[in-house]
Amino acid sequence: MTLVAVLGGILVGLSLGALGGGGAIVTVPVLVYGLSQSAHQATTGSLVIVGVSSLVGVFAHARKGNVRWRQGAVFGLLGTAGTVAGARLSAGLDARILLLAFALLLIFVAQSMWRRDGRREARQDRAPTHVGLFVLTTLGVGLLTGFFGVGGGFAIVPALVLVLGFSMPVAIGTSLVVIVINSASALAARLGSGASLDWAMLGVFTAAAVAGSVLGARLASRVEATTLQRAFAVLLAAVAAYTGLRSGLALFA
Repeated sequence: MTLVAVLGGILVGLSLGALGGGGAIVTVPVLVYGLSQSAHQATTGSLVIVGVSSLVGVFAHARKGNVRWRQGAVFGLLGTAGTVAGARLSAGLDARILLLAFALLLIFVAQSMWRRDGRREARQDRAPTHVGLFVLTTLGVGLLTGFFGVGGGFAIVPALVLVLGFSMPVAIGTSLVVIVINSASALAARLGSGASLDWAMLGVFTAAAVAGSVLGARLASRVEATTLQRAFAVLLAAVAAYTGLRSGLALFA
């Protein structure tokens, strides 16, 4: 169990540090299938792991000048309403349906990451194109965070690129600010509903994720963004297939 937590944590941290997202997408299946957590325990525990490791990753990226603190804070705070709503919606949902929906989400994200070209998106930061679009985007990301117990980085990074016009390195670093805020607000909502967690196991997993996030931040400055995105897209597709198969069989058995 400890080995699974360590390996899973390193993988999660690498994803967050290098791509600015995707950490919880790996965390939830590892907690469920590798560490025998229930779906609701896993989606709650992932908020602890992703939130703490993202906080460490923020400062690693800030040292390179790739964090926009003000925009990240505004994005995260505006998404809090969606985060709380998503957490409440997931609480009464059948665990099998929750995991099946999660698998479908993974497929969509994997396709988006594979098709997106990081080199074409590397451009100068600019002002947001439309305030209404920006607000809707923040609420949507918050809803995903609360519902699935994810940090939302897989949606935040492209949103920062397309809506705020950030370059990929800046979007990755700034997304971690948003993830910290989203994870904290979603965790508060879930703990308030009486969720129980294995804190010892989460401590090991989180420590490994923190180490991975620091290493991932270093990789982000050395490896081409498109290469990282496509490698992670393959991993997401594999996790989606496994999670979808397991939850689908359980639901229709």
